[in-house]
Amino acid sequence: MTILAASHMQGPPIDWAALSPFVALTTGGLLVLLLGLLRPPVVRERMVPLLTLITLGVTLAFEIAHFKHRASFISGALRFDDLALVLDMVFVVAAIAAVALSTRIPAVREAGHGEYHSLLLFSLLGMAVLVSAQNLVTLFLGFELLSIPLYVLCAAEHRREGSLESGLKYLVIGSVGSATLVYGLALVYGSTGSTDFSSIGAAVSAGKLSGGVGGDSMLLTGVALVVVGFAFKASVAPFHQWTPDVYEGAPTPITAFMATATKAAALGVFLRFFNVAVIGSQNTWAPMLAALAAITMIVGNIGALGQSSLKRMLGYSGVAQAGYMLGGVVVGTRLGVDATVLYIAIYLGMNLAAFAVVVAVEKTGGEGDHIGALRGLGSRAPWLAWPMTIAMLALAGIPGTAGFIGKFQLIHALVDGNYTWLAIVLVVASMISLGYYLRVVATMWMTGPAIAPVPYAPIAGGSQEADADGGSQEAKGSDGDAGLPLSPATAIPLPEIAFVALLFAAATVFFGIFPSPLFDLVNHAGAALSGLVP
Repeated sequence: MTILAASHMQGPPIDWAALSPFVALTTGGLLVLLLGLLRPPVVRERMVPLLTLITLGVTLAFEIAHFKHRASFISGALRFDDLALVLDMVFVVAAIAAVALSTRIPAVREAGHGEYHSLLLFSLLGMAVLVSAQNLVTLFLGFELLSIPLYVLCAAEHRREGSLESGLKYLVIGSVGSATLVYGLALVYGSTGSTDFSSIGAAVSAGKLSGGVGGDSMLLTGVALVVVGFAFKASVAPFHQWTPDVYEGAPTPITAFMATATKAAALGVFLRFFNVAVIGSQNTWAPMLAALAAITMIVGNIGALGQSSLKRMLGYSGVAQAGYMLGGVVVGTRLGVDATVLYIAIYLGMNLAAFAVVVAVEKTGGEGDHIGALRGLGSRAPWLAWPMTIAMLALAGIPGTAGFIGKFQLIHALVDGNYTWLAIVLVVASMISLGYYLRVVATMWMTGPAIAPVPYAPIAGGSQEADADGGSQEAKGSDGDAGLPLSPATAIPLPEIAFVALLFAAATVFFGIFPSPLFDLVNHAGAALSGLVP
């Protein structure tokens, strides 16, 4: 009898073709980890990053092949639609840039080449699962798979106190966010009797809950806790306190990856959950999200005004940008979804251009990520100054850049969704942001060189070499190497980093003038969420 019963037990059917991007990331992550165990330096330093890029390229190819072809698999637990695919493409591009920016940082050597790159791939896998999740269980699994590798990557430079502190803070705060989220998901399940988004949405919309949606305190409490859990990951105020500290301490390529891909994943699951699972109670949760968005815009921009660290400034800037994007979730319309996805794609280019310049400055200057390291950068290294200038202007929303297009679409969605007051807050917050974005531009183009030789008096018994060089001491780079002078006459010393900066800066300008390709892309993403008001 037992044998007969076992013969009839089988798992859910799996569509391996639809699952191919997940398989590519999983297989690639394991192969990268194993390849990193080999001892020859050429294998670890060259072949491991190359295999990582190949894995990302194959994943991107699979995603492009699935575009416009919806598929649900594993008994409907995951779903590939255009929204998930567009966001997956954002994740992959961010990961490719992070690999390119990581080629010269000490974190890769200290953490291990295989471990570093495999953790990056597994975090990307978690993001893909998160934005494709169609029930509460897979949502939480994706959330944790995204987060745990990042805790380790933030502390990858384990010989530097700031990196260890960053990883520990992210672990503690992230654990609180995860616990809050899972408790909220449990309450949502308890009030609706289902873990599937569509079933939850049907229960909420049909008013099957006792006392109606508005009177179900368990559901409202669960939704509030889910908002808190998502807000921690998206850096939404007042749950943003970890962001500037973690961004400053983590290796800069990981900071860039978190600032773009992690935020995109968090906003993607915001869109999926609130516009599918609980769209029937929008009148209840939308005012709460609108208040959080307004607070986030103001807190992020005011917090960035007094920062001297570029990474902390970009961290607070990311908080404000999360507030902007949250406005698209608030309105609960297809136009809002389109605007949010559009801004996510644009934000990718703006931020990666800025962080690429920060990586280059850290490697070639002596002040790390301090804004003073940018002094005179326009004359010393215009190939770095121009991308940073474009990134700052785009983040501020200056016309002629993609940032302006993104903010305009968000304002359009807010006004169309009867949240004009939130659109006004967005405009005011953007005006405040000029105070720190333009300060960066002015520092690069309107000040003198950043670092000058520091004279010291020869001491008795000193070497003749020290006396001969005039008693000057070269500035040291962030990893202890001598700082490399940057001048127009000097060949670009960091070609892969310069390529990332110039590529995304050029894309930011191009899509600011010709935004039609992005509009076409996000229209497909918005159409994936059926049942929304146009």
